[in-house]
Amino acid sequence: MQYRVTLIKGDGIGPEVTDATCRVLAAAGAPIDWEEAPGGADGVARFGVPMPAETLASVRRNRLGLKGPLETPKGKGFRSANVTLRQELDLYVGYRPVKTLPGIRTPYKGVDLVTLRENTEDLYAGIEHEVTPGTVLTLKVSTRRAAERIANWSFENMRYTGRRRIHCCTKAAVVPLADGAFQDAFEKVGAGYPYIQKDLLPVDNLAFELALDPTRFDVLLLQNLYGDILSDLAAGLVGGLGVVPGANIGDRIAVFEAVHGTAPDIAGKGIANPLAVLSSALLLLEYVGEHRIKERVERAVWDVLEEGRHLTGDLGGTANTAGFTDAIIDKL
Repeated sequence: MQYRVTLIKGDGIGPEVTDATCRVLAAAGAPIDWEEAPGGADGVARFGVPMPAETLASVRRNRLGLKGPLETPKGKGFRSANVTLRQELDLYVGYRPVKTLPGIRTPYKGVDLVTLRENTEDLYAGIEHEVTPGTVLTLKVSTRRAAERIANWSFENMRYTGRRRIHCCTKAAVVPLADGAFQDAFEKVGAGYPYIQKDLLPVDNLAFELALDPTRFDVLLLQNLYGDILSDLAAGLVGGLGVVPGANIGDRIAVFEAVHGTAPDIAGKGIANPLAVLSSALLLLEYVGEHRIKERVERAVWDVLEEGRHLTGDLGGTANTAGFTDAIIDKL
């Protein structure tokens, strides 16, 4: 089986880390045929927008995508490339697993949790206007359909992956209609899964509890803005955005991505850490059922991290991108 995957290399360090990822997957024998497509600054230069229609069409056709970090020009009226991708393709699940990795020093050990973020609504609907001079109104959108479908996806995913406790985290006490509706949908759908433990927790309490002991959490379900913030916090528990994967998933399409920035200060220097994009590619392999290849690459990565002899600077080592990548391929 050969999988055709849309590849958006991204900006800044994007081409370096996606190229490294492609090298590792090729060495592991992953049956992937890449179809490159523009995005970010490249999309603006070639098509006038950060997320061109041609790129969206490629992902719709292939139903699979892998992308590096994208740049959206600031102050020029462009809509975020990432938000456009999620909304145009209806990728309503923001999937962000974080796990303690060997060889990476953090204040916490044994972290293994998943943040699930509703990707299409909330303040990210982008509906705002100036009511009177100096007063701006931004609408928080919350629909029953969106809340129920991500709740359904969450419980079904837990059923197949063996996770057994989920916290739905909102500010329903302050926003009783919008957040309350999200919470109600969670409880309604969750009633059909009596073997999964379900808890409600205010999102501010969640931030506090994560700082105290993140190991008590398994799956977190949040709306768009809360999920955006708390998923980054969760990444910080295991070493930062440079070591965690991400995915945007819909009913028929999934795009896997690094969630860190473009790091223009080190772009082109050959010292970037490709682990976030590589880990996202492993999620892609898992998504299509290529578990053996995924596990083989994952073991190689863990061996390199545990040995600690070929780590990039952000991980405490002195290796460059090629050295870290070669070490993983040697383990393969």
